[in-house]
Amino acid sequence: MEINFTHHQSAHCENGVVSNLMKHNGFDISEPMVFGIGSGLLYCYLPFLKVNHAPAITYRAMPGAIFKRFAKRVGVKIQHEKFKNPAKAKARLDENLKNNNPVGLQVGVYNLVYFPDEYRFHFNAHNLVVYGKEGENYLISDPVMETVTTLTDKELEKVRFAKGALAPKGHIYYPKAFPEKLDLEKAIVKGIKHTCKDMLAPVPIVGVKGIKMVARLIRKWPKKHGVRKANHYLGQIVRMQEEIGTGGGGFRYIFAAFLQESSKILKNEKLAELSEEMTVIGDLWRDFALDASRIYRNRKAKLDAYNDVASQLETIAEKERAFFKALRKAV
Repeated sequence: MEINFTHHQSAHCENGVVSNLMKHNGFDISEPMVFGIGSGLLYCYLPFLKVNHAPAITYRAMPGAIFKRFAKRVGVKIQHEKFKNPAKAKARLDENLKNNNPVGLQVGVYNLVYFPDEYRFHFNAHNLVVYGKEGENYLISDPVMETVTTLTDKELEKVRFAKGALAPKGHIYYPKAFPEKLDLEKAIVKGIKHTCKDMLAPVPIVGVKGIKMVARLIRKWPKKHGVRKANHYLGQIVRMQEEIGTGGGGFRYIFAAFLQESSKILKNEKLAELSEEMTVIGDLWRDFALDASRIYRNRKAKLDAYNDVASQLETIAEKERAFFKALRKAV
């Protein structure tokens, strides 16, 4: 069972899976367009959710939300299923492959044997495409990898039923019905408005306010938790931004690409200008990550290092507040 499926590498897994599945079904939709229409950009501090023994910080919408929003806004119907029984999950996967239907799966990263060891940690919201089966090996198109790969029956079951936060529970998803034409113009505007609403939300842990809250916490962590734990927490921020938040700068570069593409579709020059501005903000996030990494690797000489990176975050928060207000007006 091998479907004639073309693998396209992407910056982030969920965007890449959706883009690849859409392309397979005849719709040339880019990764940034999926991300933007699906209102993928976010910032949220989640102290009640621990990942690798540190509070979670997400730079994107919850797993699955991007595809659901994208599909709703462009008129694509999707099928989602989760399972308690691995045998039923396998049977449903095999059924789709026999029907020549490649599918998206949510999986845990830790036991993905084709990942380099340094990228294998306990995170259960990775996405990939299964497009066939040869004997006991499933054919895998993981969009963050350069080429296709395989997983054995047992290896795939292990990652589909990984335990812990955001456990995938065999999650399988795929598009099942399409409109004749995608109405991208309206979908783009809805996606942008939703993102602006999220980033300017009057909630302490979300959006611009969430960034400011984390800045305040960074100043307190060394005294409250000790340097070792503070460094672990700081490392978590950078990992969520640059590894889980793939594409760099916590998805800001992908969002900038979305605005650039959207400016042409909507014939709106202001979006092109804001795309450039978001790229600059992405650079500031990258600078923050670099300075923070020097601290938790004990290579930062300045005694006031935590306050310095906290100040960087506060600057980013103010720039993003102004940016999303301008973006809201632009559409």
